[in-house]
Amino acid sequence: MSLDSLLDLRERTRAFASARDWEQFHTPKNLAMALSVEVAELAEHFQWLPTGRAGELAQGQQEAIRQELADVLLYLVQIADKLEVDLHAAALDKIKLNAIKYPAPISSRPETG
Repeated sequence: MSLDSLLDLRERTRAFASARDWEQFHTPKNLAMALSVEVAELAEHFQWLPTGRAGELAQGQQEAIRQELADVLLYLVQIADKLEVDLHAAALDKIKLNAIKYPAPISSRPETG
């Protein structure tokens, strides 16, 4: 997802909330709580699967999961907006930090030269 895509989602969620006068309820705390509920709803689809692989999903679950993922993303974008966090930059920074913390084995690293 590009920075432009995240900015577009931010503007659309701002407009959606504004049209309904919901900004008063969209505090970081409330948005984080709503996000946790949506993550739980996402996890529920995998709860009793033996391994949780995609092939174990029942008919129609893929669309339900798609909707839950969208909810998670939209709440995450809204929290970042309220806290003035650039999600794209934060994600890139986190990937770099994770590469340092969890280096790939030498045998699986791309060759340089």
